Amino acid sequence: QVQLVESGGGLVQAGGSLRLSCAASGRTFRSYAMGWFRQAPGKEREFVASMDWSVGSTYYADSVKGRFTIFRGSAQNTVYLQMTTLKPEDTAIYYCAAVPKSGIPTIEASYDYWGQGTQVTVSS
Repeated sequence: QVQLVESGGGLVQAGGSLRLSCAASGRTFRSYAMGWFRQAPGKEREFVASMDWSVGSTYYADSVKGRFTIFRGSAQNTVYLQMTTLKPEDTAIYYCAAVPKSGIPTIEASYDYWGQGTQVTVSS
């Protein structure tokens, strides 16, 4: 069982930046695919970004491309989501997800493990 813990959410003004972290307890992310998803109030959860940990390949939703970056930490049990030029429409609960296989999956059903989420609120 993999336990994922997100952190780094908060309140920020439009145009600002935040960095979210996702850490696994007692396990590294080698050979895992990692993803970030988000769920805004009244909306379904949607894909944000994904990474193949081993090779470093990444994929982004069009809505965040050029503004968000998913990257590995130096410790092999942490993945980050750097968010810049934030917009009010980025307001959501952000979830980290993981699956023990290669690739850059974009759909929820591809992932086995999920964190509890961290709230990001962007004020206008």
